Amino acid sequence: MKKLLLASVLTSFLLGCSTTSPRPNLDQFSEYSGGLSMGDATSFYWYTEKLTKPNTAADYVSAGDYGWYKSDYRWDENQLREFIREGQQLSFSDNGLVPYRIHVRFNKEGDAIYQQYRLNGKVLPLQREQLQRYQQESLAIIDTTKQQNRDGVELIQGYWDGSEFETCSGREFNKFEFNQTLPSFVINRLASIDSYVAFLGRQSNRKLEVTELLMLADDDHDCIERTSLLD
Repeated sequence: MKKLLLASVLTSFLLGCSTTSPRPNLDQFSEYSGGLSMGDATSFYWYTEKLTKPNTAADYVSAGDYGWYKSDYRWDENQLREFIREGQQLSFSDNGLVPYRIHVRFNKEGDAIYQQYRLNGKVLPLQREQLQRYQQESLAIIDTTKQQNRDGVELIQGYWDGSEFETCSGREFNKFEFNQTLPSFVINRLASIDSYVAFLGRQSNRKLEVTELLMLADDDHDCIERTSLLD
């Protein structure tokens, strides 16, 4: 696909950039964020370490017509001990999306000692393979966010008005640069329509560099906050 430029606003180029690890605060917590876009699914990830060990993580996954979910995870002594997931999934029998919620607690050996799965108001059992998949998904959040941190990128969300980008945390940037080839309709939209944008990228001073676009929506789209379901 032909590479297009929005002169003086959107430029496409490749930068070499050294990576730095998140700086721990006084309580020795390190924060990471990231995401993936694969097919119809777009994933946002957040991960927190305490003294280099897993502490908490969260995700938000949108799969278009197939539904969405958000999860909250908690570790203790390197072992996933609890998670909650809620969302909606496609049900062919109900001809649409139906709500579901999963809550699981594990012992220190990794065995489920409490589990609850509600699908469209019905209580159902969880199979061992499902529990193993959820554990693997929690580890994938760690691997993905830490690798993306080593690559020098993080999850960034905000709003673009054609001349300035304001992040969901309130920072403003007047330089918004891409180093990936974008379809022409995306370029045209960013040039003419106020938009919510989520991407993997780098921020420095007054400049944002986009390495991978994750989500593009109307400017009335809310920022997606880190999932918080566990007390």
